[in-house]
Amino acid sequence: MSLHTILGAGGSVGNELVPVLLANKEMIRLVSRKPIVCEGTEHVSADLTNFEQTLNAVKGSSVVYLLVGLQYDSRVWETTWPTIMTNTINACKQTNAKLIFIDNVYMYGKVDGAMTEETPFNPCSKKGKIRAAIAKQLLNEMNAGNIKALIARGADFYGPCGEKSSMPNILVFTNLAKKKKAQWLSNTNLPHSFTFIPDIAKALYLLANDETAFGQTWHLPTKAKALTGKEFIEISAKAFNRPKSVFVFPNWMVAMVGLFNRDIFEIKEMLYQNEYSYIFDSSKFENHFHFSPTSYEDGIKATAEYYLNK
Repeated sequence: MSLHTILGAGGSVGNELVPVLLANKEMIRLVSRKPIVCEGTEHVSADLTNFEQTLNAVKGSSVVYLLVGLQYDSRVWETTWPTIMTNTINACKQTNAKLIFIDNVYMYGKVDGAMTEETPFNPCSKKGKIRAAIAKQLLNEMNAGNIKALIARGADFYGPCGEKSSMPNILVFTNLAKKKKAQWLSNTNLPHSFTFIPDIAKALYLLANDETAFGQTWHLPTKAKALTGKEFIEISAKAFNRPKSVFVFPNWMVAMVGLFNRDIFEIKEMLYQNEYSYIFDSSKFENHFHFSPTSYEDGIKATAEYYLNK
């Protein structure tokens, strides 16, 4: 039995990872600013922008998962992410803990074709440039042999427990659960990959227990044939027994509302992800671990059941 520490506990991925760790009889430490009560786990309150608190949170850990979710504001990311990454790297180096960093695809920018682990960084947004910088920071430490770490990268998330941070959860599932019309950004006719949150949790545990996985970047398991927004909404509406109609936010409306709402303003620079095909390739992970990602039909059905049973 080893100690698995989740930095930034309480988010959608962390909440799905805990039961996986418990089922495998691992010791678990949850680290967050505010106390989290979860039977069978230890909790440590820490501000990860403070190195001593980060070090204290990491001490004794075999594996550390960096799952921090910051306020969706490029100004916050610019000042906070580099500090958190530096503190986490230094704490893991000092304690010989293995680090798993859960990342997104913002650093790739606009991609012609499928995104793979070999896709070059070409960010076209402020948030993408910040993510590229912290990913490069960790990659440099990994390549220099200073730390045993890996990067686990996912497409946009969806699934149970994703109501606070997942765009399809917020726009589609939450609205359908409230008997409202589903919503989408920019264009419903383009394919868009989504990674099922419970698959992420299972994949992280597999990665943590495979010594050969460290020192690499891995795309987390995601169903190969991406649905269009229209197809995603149709399957979701059927699962909720609701009409499949949808309200599509045009770019001009996002830009206009963004003048008065900071959250919407921050979405504006990421709209390119809905203006072009967004295809995520996880065949490296699937082949290595013989893992079959959850189908969209099954994932959407499970998510709908989560909402309907709340």
